[in-house]
Amino acid sequence: MYDCIIIGGGAAGLMAAVTAADCGKRTLLLEKNDRIGRKLLITGKGRCNVTNCCTADEFMENIVNGGRFLYSSYSAFDCSDTMNFFEDLGVPLKVERGNRVFPVSDKAADIAAAFERAIKAPHRRELITLKTNLAADSIVTENGCIKGVMAGGSFLEAPSVLIAAGGCSYPKTGSDGFGYKLARKLGHTVTPLRPSLVPLTIKESCCGEMMGLSLKNATLSLIDEKSGKILFSELGEMLFTHFGVSGPLVLSASGHIREPKKNSYKLKIDLKPGLDEKALDNRIQRDFSENLNKSFSNSLSKLLPSKMIGVIVRQSGISPEKKVNQISRTERASLVRLIKGFTLTVADFRPIAEAIVTSGGVVTSEINPKTMQSKIIGGLYFAGEVIDADAYTGGFNLQIAFSTGHAAGTAM
Repeated sequence: MYDCIIIGGGAAGLMAAVTAADCGKRTLLLEKNDRIGRKLLITGKGRCNVTNCCTADEFMENIVNGGRFLYSSYSAFDCSDTMNFFEDLGVPLKVERGNRVFPVSDKAADIAAAFERAIKAPHRRELITLKTNLAADSIVTENGCIKGVMAGGSFLEAPSVLIAAGGCSYPKTGSDGFGYKLARKLGHTVTPLRPSLVPLTIKESCCGEMMGLSLKNATLSLIDEKSGKILFSELGEMLFTHFGVSGPLVLSASGHIREPKKNSYKLKIDLKPGLDEKALDNRIQRDFSENLNKSFSNSLSKLLPSKMIGVIVRQSGISPEKKVNQISRTERASLVRLIKGFTLTVADFRPIAEAIVTSGGVVTSEINPKTMQSKIIGGLYFAGEVIDADAYTGGFNLQIAFSTGHAAGTAM
């Protein structure tokens, strides 16, 4: 018999296991893969953005869904606690642009290895039992309380069970949505699941022409066409692909999109955010004055990336062969507006398997925000992506996993 069973050896489950063991609890950690932390290895493009070194207010501002619910768990275990946790395990960290925190080595494997050291540490070795290649089949209850877990045809007894099985994104890492099925069978409500922090497909074909082009300092705004409301606007990086757009700005913007096939969203890109319209017009006039006898299509190489010139020329309505000394003030004004507001139409999300996180999950009203314990089943807990809470890119989603995992581990 164990004191608690944790289903899932990802960020939330690992933090919960370490925390529960530190409270003296005999803990069984079930991981369906052959090793723990599979998803950790691919986060941050293999570098692992472990958290974001920001204030509590800034953290909450970056929560797209579930901020109020997360307040208690984040207050009890915040970004500084996460940083201290890994540095105490021998992983030096660094803070990069946007307060993003990475291992100095730039290797996500160092974070996974730190967890392995943590669960095998002498003072925890006798308390944590890790079983890999073993998935939970079902959770057993009696009179509304947890009795244990069925796994591999065996009954594993424990009065507390934590579901930390991840979402639906990157299913090859083990996040295949099984945690939601377990929750539903026990009477919990699971909100509609959708991809978040995911690339977007675009209706216009011009993205394919610009495939591979990365914009380093652009401002991307997401606009709800029905209301005209700007849902998101930020300066940063984005990438054009064969299907549409991707990159940090696009992933963050996607968190604000609901049912793109039913609603209408526009992406507006300011290609020169450092210049207002008057300053940009002056810049264009200077470029034109240096190329008076050149055609319009051959005069923009200093202003725009080469992969974008053909698209901008076409959308400007100005003849590509027209000499720049013949371009009118009205045509120039149109060009300025285009560069300050290059617009694309969102068609859809890319598949949820390509999403960084899953938006949606077990409704937070059915979970105690301080303990992560179910309000429906005694002894049942939730942590991480299985909960209906998600955030922007930048280390915030991993911090949600660590904070909720710590809360559940402490409570169990």
